[in-house]
Amino acid sequence: MTPEFNPDSIRPELAANFIAGRRILGQGAVLDVVRPSDGALLAPLHAASMDQMSQAAEDAAKAQKQSGWGRMDPRARARILRRWADAIEADRAVLAPLEAVGSTRTLGEILAWDLPYTAECIRFFAEFADKHGGEVGATADDRFGFTANEPYGVVAAIAPWNLPLVMAAWKLGPALAAGNAVVLKPSELTPFSVVRLAELAIEAGLPAGIFNVVQGMGHDIGDGLVRADQVGKVSFTGSTATGRAIMSACAATGPKPCTLELGGKSPQIIFADADLDKACAIVARAITLNAGQVCVAGSRLLVEARVAEEVTARIAALLRAHRLGETWNASTTMGPIVSEKQLAGIDAIVQTARAEGGEAITGGARVDRDGTFYQPTLLTGLSADATAVQSEIFGPVLTVQSFADDEEAYALANGTRYGLAAGVHTQNLSRAIRATRALEAGTVWVNRYGRSDDFILPTGGFKQSGIGKDLGREAYLGSCKSKTVLIGL
Repeated sequence: MTPEFNPDSIRPELAANFIAGRRILGQGAVLDVVRPSDGALLAPLHAASMDQMSQAAEDAAKAQKQSGWGRMDPRARARILRRWADAIEADRAVLAPLEAVGSTRTLGEILAWDLPYTAECIRFFAEFADKHGGEVGATADDRFGFTANEPYGVVAAIAPWNLPLVMAAWKLGPALAAGNAVVLKPSELTPFSVVRLAELAIEAGLPAGIFNVVQGMGHDIGDGLVRADQVGKVSFTGSTATGRAIMSACAATGPKPCTLELGGKSPQIIFADADLDKACAIVARAITLNAGQVCVAGSRLLVEARVAEEVTARIAALLRAHRLGETWNASTTMGPIVSEKQLAGIDAIVQTARAEGGEAITGGARVDRDGTFYQPTLLTGLSADATAVQSEIFGPVLTVQSFADDEEAYALANGTRYGLAAGVHTQNLSRAIRATRALEAGTVWVNRYGRSDDFILPTGGFKQSGIGKDLGREAYLGSCKSKTVLIGL
């Protein structure tokens, strides 16, 4: 059973930066952090100044060299990371409420999934530290050649607000296991829990300065961090527009490699031969998870025409059954939208859909209550080029279109600029395999949707959904630079 707590008892210290192993009050702008669940002021965020951001990058580079983190016995590095993972799980009574009260994630979800996932992600990448090196080349007998993996030095990580701890772990795990230092800029909307994460890392034995947190807005602190001379690699999760700006900055100041997980408009295809009970439940879950505020949200339903009416009715009923409420309420099944700005953007697209001939079968409006909540919404009657079909909404809004045959389904599925993920629901194995080959997406799920604990499988997008991979061996290798060595004998 999920314990309840009084949100007013969660009083984080003034949101600080974490530089060189200690909390440091920011000298930049002071921003209000609002609780999405009820609109109350949570705490002021004291953002870093540009000088403090630069200092964090300098301290990270110095710590990476002087502490020997990148040259440490890999087993010792792995042990520290595993202790950190244990500390994250042990700190659930502090971390979970801190994460829930300021974010859109419910306390139950955080306890059941976010915290265990965060800890296990760190453990997974810790294993790479002492188990993945370079390769010996097939050279002539008079020479010996091999490749060696080395850390970049400092990785700049810019994380989103939708799953603060989980997204931080995606970036921290591979970068630290490879021997890098990390300067993390969390979202200004969810700045608190990652500072606690950094404190736990120090307690676990991570050298001071190897994991730093700088607070602030993306257009100044984020941009400055990407451009910092000490930064050798950038990892970003967020919008396609911001990803373009980061890629441009990396080119202008490096060039520097970057991993970019960007926007999505992921289709879910239900064929008539699918297990409809299972498929409808999966589709409904995929658009209401975190109130649709997930990069891989299954936001476009494509359903075979002969079962379209039945499937639409079933999913509409599942959407209506959600209980919207505060993240700390044990009865809540769907939490709030992160901010008033985000809520207004969602509603603007829904109202545009109506103007373009669409109909809201269910939902279609904000909820009249404190906080920022939007009704789970199902839109029908839209053309393939409608705004709601083509634009990432990042909210609990699902569009429905029907198709006559497989080829039409794939054409509709591939008909946006995005290619992050896709879902296929069918009991025909041959059709499933054909679909995985036809769909232009970095991840294709068949008869399921979304991640559980499959860290070994990489994630990343095609087209304008990004470049590079998070998770898996690819993420670890993406945190290393490869050096070729050839020795004459």
